[in-house]
Amino acid sequence: MTLPVFLADLDAVLAGTDPAPLPGPGETVTVTGPEARHAVGVRRLVGGDELVLADGRGGAVRCTVRETAGRDTMILTVDETLAPTVRNPRVTVVQAIPKSERAELAVDLACQGGADTVVPWQAERCIARWTGAKRDKALAKWRSAAVAAAKQSRRSDVPLIPALADSADIERLIGDTVAAGGEAVLLHEESSVPFGSVNWADAGEVVLVIGPEGGISPAEVDRFTAAGARSVRLGPEVLRTATAALSALSAIGVSSSRW
Repeated sequence: MTLPVFLADLDAVLAGTDPAPLPGPGETVTVTGPEARHAVGVRRLVGGDELVLADGRGGAVRCTVRETAGRDTMILTVDETLAPTVRNPRVTVVQAIPKSERAELAVDLACQGGADTVVPWQAERCIARWTGAKRDKALAKWRSAAVAAAKQSRRSDVPLIPALADSADIERLIGDTVAAGGEAVLLHEESSVPFGSVNWADAGEVVLVIGPEGGISPAEVDRFTAAGARSVRLGPEVLRTATAALSALSAIGVSSSRW
């Protein structure tokens, strides 16, 4: 069984800022707060147990627990620096905001599927709306869901969750990605182009645009395809917006060196 993963700088990951550098082999580090509380109180780790301490950006070190103190402190010795996480292609999921009960599920499944970034998108047909103070609260929930899913998936990197994007932001993202030689696709049920027709193995960067429950509007389709995105159909069934990313990421995984 793979070792459990804990974050060295949880606050930085949740805030979307750069975490502090990880310690090197032979160094000792003390972990406190929620991560140590989970390790000691929930996972019941004790002296001699091993774990992975990650920075949430792909860097990680394998550690041995030297000792624990109380319920929220553990002292670790760093045994080795692990190879950084590298995925090719890197995938950015543009996720139209689902209804509240499915929003965190969408992030969780995208993270399990290996998304590198998940961009919350306020599409025209989104039922949910992030306005005012709700915007910061919703973004915090997405980032917390990404942290939990990354740890469960034994990822040393947590998907980046940037600020809420509008369609102009997505149009620029598509244009920049395609101009740099990457691939951008819209998952669209009315498209006649199969998802499998895309050469995923040669795309260094991929942008997947996933619409809301009501689908991507015709104006958004025109706008994004004009920017360079391709409209493709992901299989014969119409998937829920919360599960589409995982299905697409799995298909890319078997069609590239990701898997």
